[in-house]
Amino acid sequence: MLLGLVGWVAVGLIIGFIVSKFLDLHGDDPNLGIGVAAASAIIVAGAYSWLSGAGVSAWNVWSLLFAAIGAVAGLVVWHGIRSRYVSRTPHTRRRSY
Repeated sequence: MLLGLVGWVAVGLIIGFIVSKFLDLHGDDPNLGIGVAAASAIIVAGAYSWLSGAGVSAWNVWSLLFAAIGAVAGLVVWHGIRSRYVSRTPHTRRRSY
């Protein structure tokens, strides 16, 4: 069971890292997106295991696939919501007087 959870987290972290490199985050912290991807991978893969009755096993291909799908879906929703609240104005550097 623990190895399955570790696999889901690993898939979420990898997907989150890859997507954070390709998306324009508009100044948002990429670590938040990576964390959201890992959390959504756990939620979706856990829901798949619960609904299918397969249980959590080590390296179940279908649960890893659903973890990847969940990570991508979580990132799309996260960046869709977050992009409305992140300022697009360029940051000004503070200089000493």
